[in-house]
Amino acid sequence: MTKDQNSYSYSAVNKHENNHEGKQFQEEITESAPTIGIRHLQVLIYFLLCITAFGFRVSLSVGIVAMTDPSTTNNPDIPTYPEWKNKNVILSAFFWGYIIPQVFAVQSILSALIPETAARYGSRGVMISRALQGFTQGFIYPSLTHLLSQWAPTEERSRLGTIVYAAAPFGTVIAILVTGLISSSWYGWPLVFYLYGALGLLWCVMMIILGYDSPAEHPKITKAEKLYIEKSLGHTDEKPNHPTPWKSIFTSIPLWALFATQLGFNYCFWTMLTQIPMYMNFVMNFNIKQNSVLSSLPYLTLWLLSFAFGFLSDALVNKNVISRTKSRKIFNSIGLLVPAGALIMLGYTKSDEYKQAVVLLVISVGFTSACYSGWTVNHMDLSPNHAGTLMGITNGFSQVTGAIAPLVVQLLVTNERDPLQWRFIFLITAGFNIITGIIFDVFGSAKVQPWNSPEEDEEKGH
Repeated sequence: MTKDQNSYSYSAVNKHENNHEGKQFQEEITESAPTIGIRHLQVLIYFLLCITAFGFRVSLSVGIVAMTDPSTTNNPDIPTYPEWKNKNVILSAFFWGYIIPQVFAVQSILSALIPETAARYGSRGVMISRALQGFTQGFIYPSLTHLLSQWAPTEERSRLGTIVYAAAPFGTVIAILVTGLISSSWYGWPLVFYLYGALGLLWCVMMIILGYDSPAEHPKITKAEKLYIEKSLGHTDEKPNHPTPWKSIFTSIPLWALFATQLGFNYCFWTMLTQIPMYMNFVMNFNIKQNSVLSSLPYLTLWLLSFAFGFLSDALVNKNVISRTKSRKIFNSIGLLVPAGALIMLGYTKSDEYKQAVVLLVISVGFTSACYSGWTVNHMDLSPNHAGTLMGITNGFSQVTGAIAPLVVQLLVTNERDPLQWRFIFLITAGFNIITGIIFDVFGSAKVQPWNSPEEDEEKGH
């Protein structure tokens, strides 16, 4: 067993892994646990949350085209606002309030009120609404990371984490397709926001009924599954609450490397997500129906590839082919450097080379899925006890890129039909990917940090 795989030595079960009895004990627990259990139901709930949450985020990226272009619908009763010249500022507004957490139900209500907000208060009203929606979604990723750190055994971390986090691109696919189809129909773009508002409220009800914070709190989980999860993660009933080691966290080099690569990933992700519909519309001259189908294709590819990378990552680590740290760095590099190369080529693609453009867009977005087996689950690697806190810190601050990315486009792309101006956007994005990917390769780690459980580290004489 590699050093990284043995990094969970702070937990109860891993204290025995240096002898045959401990290994046999862990194997018996794993074999007795159900293949499909309560942990998978919880993962399904988190999966649906990400699908719905990203539907809220993405629907406006396609919807803004229909909201500002009267030619997208044949229904004269559907309002449009061609006078809005600040589309990218509106798209950026979601992230103005993202770093502050609140409740998901509020997000649903705000989404349903978007049509009325646009009619009454114009583009500024929509900006404020989107900022408040970002405010409500600030809790999602820190909460998901904490919940996964309670429910996902280390042996299943990459694949279960991938299922949850990769729901984001799957939700993106659905949102782009649904928004494009509804916006071009007789019902028009307002129906999109009513639909997602209702879905969000339904998810809240489901979470209240079926969701639980940990295996210890679930009334129907089997003893075998509970023991399997808790022993794998080192969670025991007598384990004390760990104070947050703020100084150690903020001076941790692996955490800073994680934060850097998260910045690069998010800048690329949000640049592509918010701008692909407009790039397709103005440079490649696709109408909104074609736009929604082609804009969703890269994210469908991302979602499908994420499973391949997730299962491959777990298999390589569990079979001792490579260490967990090497696995994180390899997959993270694939997820950042391959898209960077595709973006550079996309920047030099001519407007009439639409087939090449679509292929490069698919590669530039699709291969980012490898990062779900890279930095995305690295918070749980570094500190299972404080994973939610780490995600809250890195995700909260890195999401500023979601606000910056559309504003950079607003500043640099003064003529949306000029491929040369879009080239600068793609080259900047590729540069972020390359720089932050290298930082993670040099300074990143998947070893549990000593400050994860200081009292146990002291007991071991460290």
